Amino acid sequence: MAGVFLVLLTAAGCAHKPAESSETARNQKGLTPLQDFFRNPRKSDFELSPDGRYLSYLAPWHHRMNVFIRSVNSASPVRLTDVTDRDIDNSFWKGKRTILFLRDFNGDENFQLFSVDIKTKKVVNLTPFSGVRTELVDDLDEVDDNHVLIGLNKRDREIFDVYRLNIRSGKLDLVAKNPGHISGWMTDHKGRLKLAVQTDGVNNTILVRESENAPFHKLLTTNFRTQVNPLFYTFDNKNVYALSNRGRDKLAVVELNLKSGKEHVIYARHDVDIDNVTFSKKRHVLWDALYTTWKMQRHFFDPVLRRMFVDLKKQIPTAEIGISSYDRNEDKFIVLGWSDVNPGSEYLYDAKTKKLTKLADTAPWIDPAKMSPMEPVEYTTRDGLKIHGYLTVPRGMKAKKLPVVVNPHGGPWARDSWGYNPEVQFLASRGYAVFQMNFRGSTGYGRKFWEASFKQWGRKMQDDITDGVKWLIQQKIADPKRIAIYGGSYGGYATLAGVTFTPHLYACAVDYVGASNLLRFMQTIPPYWKPFLDMMYTEVGNPVKDEALLRAESPVFHVDRIRTPLFVAQGAKDPRVNIDESNEIVAALRKRGVTVEYMVKQNEGHGFQNEENRFDFYTAMEKFLAKYLKPVPPA
Repeated sequence: MAGVFLVLLTAAGCAHKPAESSETARNQKGLTPLQDFFRNPRKSDFELSPDGRYLSYLAPWHHRMNVFIRSVNSASPVRLTDVTDRDIDNSFWKGKRTILFLRDFNGDENFQLFSVDIKTKKVVNLTPFSGVRTELVDDLDEVDDNHVLIGLNKRDREIFDVYRLNIRSGKLDLVAKNPGHISGWMTDHKGRLKLAVQTDGVNNTILVRESENAPFHKLLTTNFRTQVNPLFYTFDNKNVYALSNRGRDKLAVVELNLKSGKEHVIYARHDVDIDNVTFSKKRHVLWDALYTTWKMQRHFFDPVLRRMFVDLKKQIPTAEIGISSYDRNEDKFIVLGWSDVNPGSEYLYDAKTKKLTKLADTAPWIDPAKMSPMEPVEYTTRDGLKIHGYLTVPRGMKAKKLPVVVNPHGGPWARDSWGYNPEVQFLASRGYAVFQMNFRGSTGYGRKFWEASFKQWGRKMQDDITDGVKWLIQQKIADPKRIAIYGGSYGGYATLAGVTFTPHLYACAVDYVGASNLLRFMQTIPPYWKPFLDMMYTEVGNPVKDEALLRAESPVFHVDRIRTPLFVAQGAKDPRVNIDESNEIVAALRKRGVTVEYMVKQNEGHGFQNEENRFDFYTAMEKFLAKYLKPVPPA
């Protein structure tokens, strides 16, 4: 579906300040401490070196996530980085001796690419350009240990040119200058930049060429509603595998002929979109197709992978299973195991011997026996649309007359899925049922379901949330006098819309980096979103042509309707939802005498990444919700 514009990115993640006295009292009653839900992981994001000799991972150092390595055969770690201002939240191997990672500063999302040598520990900023965003086009893992292809909006903040970066010398060579409308690039398995996607804001054109010295030519053009999303080249480098909904409602796996533009369907489902496809770089076969019903599911193409998963399921029977990394020989794999009540563990799996070795529990302080199951639910909206969602009831409690936190997701073109969610488990541990719903526009349910959200912010999209709340009341799950709404990003907007257009439903509300003025929001987007602006106008509304619509949907213009106590949290450096979105509605409500608590973190962007800020936010939210909903924590 459309690009996700407002997904809230926060890391669950090591406590570094003492719990407050009220929290200590709760601990004495057996409740899991708040900090335990939102601490940085003990260890996470394990990656195998290409030769399979080393493991890299992220772990806290001075309360920030840093890069560590260890030998596969030894548990003795070596720390490679020493950042203290902001977590490193991703890293990957480049060859046998180098690890690369992207990081921004204060949440501005202008990511810079860094390298660190595993022997010397020397860290080098490879793209030290102020105000410039670095995007990885291809790590060239299959062909070259010394170079990567990156996109930089150095020349023009709205578009990205492609450079070949020598990670040893830092030398940048221009590979492709963006003519002005290229929104994406793709290489073949030899690392040659041979495919691009061009957009005019509404129509997308796939461009292809025979070599990097040849000019691009048009293969096919589709309106953005019809998606043909290239994934990777076929193994002979002649065609590409793609996710496409051409001529169908749901995204299917297809092989796209680069001569004729015709598609051959590889795998499709009638109920949900296909999310992704994985493949073996060594054996050159498709591994599996991933899709989500109420849980993530797999369709196996490769019998070798299927047999491996059968064996893994025998060894980790109580967990969902995934693979996050493997060596070039595809002998060793990093395996993830998780559930709705378990943050998960990471394992090293030897495919030859079938030996499975636990590397780390992500959050060993979380006791799954104290967590609450996440159950799938569905209901029908006032206009007959079926909505899927999740209900988490505090462990040991009956789903009757409970205080409920309604939690719409961000995006809005994203979705909630089954699995461990620290926010959900924290709230459930405090006695709240948590209700999440995939309102219209949520991804994974096909084109028709997505298009039903167009220009429906605060309208039918909000009705889907409201109808879900009414369903909870009708089912006598919710105490109608003790319902709160909380969300981040688009969920923050939905929170504000909820207390604006249906204030009678909610006893209190928490808005986390949510937009309040859609006219301004559409005019303050990051510059690299502007190539997609016409598409956003179709999906959300044009601030000129649709001024009346956007004004009607913007909570800040209707503050006279809001009477619900509100807590607002905002990052000062947020590039997606400008801080003025929060400043304005807080000032307007306080002027009217409405209770508003306001938290601003100066060193954060679109969501709070630093754990001390997360602690502050969730501590304040816990007190705020308890004041108005008066929960009874489970025994």
